[in-house]
Parts: sequence; structure tokens; C-alpha cells
Amino acid sequence: MESGWIIRKVIYDMNMKKIIIMPMILASFIVFSQEKIITKSATLTLEASVPSFQPVMGTNSNVTFVLNPATGELASLALMKGFQFEMALMEEHFNENYMETDKYPKAIFRGQIEGFDMKSLTEDYKDYPVKGKLEVHGKSKDINTYAKITRSGSRITFISDFEVNASDFNIPIPTLIKYKLDNKVKIQIIAVLK
Repeated sequence: MESGWIIRKVIYDMNMKKIIIMPMILASFIVFSQEKIITKSATLTLEASVPSFQPVMGTNSNVTFVLNPATGELASLALMKGFQFEMALMEEHFNENYMETDKYPKAIFRGQIEGFDMKSLTEDYKDYPVKGKLEVHGKSKDINTYAKITRSGSRITFISDFEVNASDFNIPIPTLIKYKLDNKVKIQIIAVLK
């Protein structure tokens, strides 16, 4: 008789543990899922145009962008072969001659939005300083820029423009076309996060 009571007590204890543990596990999943906001459709545009010549501009609309709203940490990854140009030949030169995308397939930015506070975001854009590292073509460079950030309901929009020098990343520009291609590359990223 006593063994029956012990078995019922063990089963009762196990069920109680399940009742307590299951909500804790679910709550932890919710907390972890809210830790970062991700989009895989951010747009990255780069331009190295020189006045009086054909515009040199590429756009990649499949860029991964991650924001940790609690800390203001952000990261972005773009596959270099995802850039599309107006002319197919320009795209071919970009991938084969300049960016060597088979050898260096991606660009990565990791950084921090300084003074970021999710609760203070409004529908009006606010400028935030952004500091981080850009890794392109096997080289890494510190980036200091600003981002315009807004929030409308559950949607956060992040826009940042900055410039880098191709030479800082050892991106070769042949002497023959240096006058058609600017060493200073303008970069813009637009990310809409939900």
C-alpha cells in the first residue's frame, strides 16, 4: 500500500515539475526571440561614379540586417554576387576584376548604435551615431557614421549613408579606367525591421 502512495507522489511531483518547467521554457523562447529583430531584405547600394561618365552603381536587395533592440548592437551581411548593375558587363567586372567574389563572397558590418533606446523612437527620424567594423575583400576598417532611425507601430526603419575608399580594402582599379571609377565609394543601407 505504501509503494502505491510513493508511486502516486512521484507521478504527482513529475507532473508538477512539467507544469512549472513548460511555461518557463516557453517564456525563455519568447525572451530569446525578442532579443533580435531580423530582416533578409535590406537594400544596400554602392556608387563609385565619376561625373561625365556612365554611372557606376550596384544594388543588393537581399541583405541580412540584425538589430538587438535591447543593446543597439547591429550586424549586416551582403553576398557580393547579389549586387545588380545597369549593365551586365559592369556586373561581371565588379564580381571578377574588382571584388573577386569567388575569393571574397561577402561583406559584413558589425557595429553599435550609440545611445539607442527603443522606447524613445518615434515616427520622426532621429540621427544616431553608429560605430563599427566593415569587412570587405579580406580587409577590415573602422566605420563611424550616422543612421536615421524611425519607428511606426512595430516597424523600425534604419537608413545610413557613408563613404569608404576602395584602396583601403585593396580593391584593384586598373590604371586604364581610373578616370571612370571613383576610389571613394558611397554606400547606403536601408533596412525595414518588423
